[in-house]
Amino acid sequence: MRNEDLPIIRELPLFTAMEEANFAELTQAAYFQRFPPGVQLIAENEKADFLHIVVEGTVELIGTSNGRETVMELVHPVETFILAAVVRDAVHLMSGRTVERCQILMIPSQSIRDIFARDAGFARSIVSELSCRYRAMVKLLKNQKLRTAVERLANYLLCLEAEQGGTGRMTLPMEKQVLASLLGTTPENLSRAFNTLAPYGVTVEGPEVRLAKRADLETPAKPNLLIDDPHV
Repeated sequence: MRNEDLPIIRELPLFTAMEEANFAELTQAAYFQRFPPGVQLIAENEKADFLHIVVEGTVELIGTSNGRETVMELVHPVETFILAAVVRDAVHLMSGRTVERCQILMIPSQSIRDIFARDAGFARSIVSELSCRYRAMVKLLKNQKLRTAVERLANYLLCLEAEQGGTGRMTLPMEKQVLASLLGTTPENLSRAFNTLAPYGVTVEGPEVRLAKRADLETPAKPNLLIDDPHV
């Protein structure tokens, strides 16, 4: 790793509380690499040899079964994946693939476990990170099980509009096929869901989406803080 990259990693919540000597040991064993789009970084049912940290670009986490594939999560800078498999010395339950050109920090899993066992600050940070991931998964399951595809899309658009400045205009950060998978539906059903939301002021042109009035979209969305608020 280059010295100029270290502050970026040190500021991650996972590493801020650990002792300086342990952080130095951890990063000395790490690799900082660049990958083009479409590269598989991890595979289902393979041992977690490294903790991956996305420093630049986007990685999609994918689940497969019986010939079907779905996008479970998109990982953006600066986030880790998949910490639970690293801590448990277990196999990955998902595969990971670069969506665009990425810079990835790779830290050997054994180094993570060794320092976890002796650095109390680092151990507390790992527990906190895993707790956040667990709560995110509960929200994901509630979103999938308790809402229709139209409701999931409506709430996604409300959250995205807020993230992109609350101006009523937004740009979808992914292809619609990926968005459909992320929302647990098909591209055809996603298209129908957009059409269903048209009377509520949603217009779509390519990746550009406009909301005529946010309050109108809240009617079909029925937002729920226990699902949609990332701070809860």
